[in-house]
Amino acid sequence: MKGRKRHIATDVLGLLLVVIITAASVQDSAGGKQVLDHLADEHPSVSKTWVDGGYNTSVISHGAQRDIEVDVVKRPTSKGFHVLPRRWVVERTLGWLMQHRRLVRDYEALPRRSRTMTLWAMTNIMSRSLAGESTQTWRNDPRKMGIIA
Repeated sequence: MKGRKRHIATDVLGLLLVVIITAASVQDSAGGKQVLDHLADEHPSVSKTWVDGGYNTSVISHGAQRDIEVDVVKRPTSKGFHVLPRRWVVERTLGWLMQHRRLVRDYEALPRRSRTMTLWAMTNIMSRSLAGESTQTWRNDPRKMGIIA
């Protein structure tokens, strides 16, 4: 997203635990430390996290101070597509969030408003999942589905 970064922490199902919105100029390690602080305060039972290679050793040591083990998931050296352990869960969550129009573009003026829209989107995702509904897409033709005669 132009001008903003989303730093998120999810559980193993991909449900949001922490969302931090920062300026794009903020380094990943600074955002990662903020996520670890919120994660330790709001979810004290979390003891291990997996992060991508953008987070450096300062995040690992900061996690150790907060009693959270931080494992960096490195990309393989071979070319081609590879599913990276545990990192795909966060990528899937970001994909779910991008299905919401307000999150695709940066409409919000304030980072806290952008965070709120992210939480609203996740609430929508969770409620649809609980209700057994799938997300409507532009590919669904109501006439072929029998909704409109």
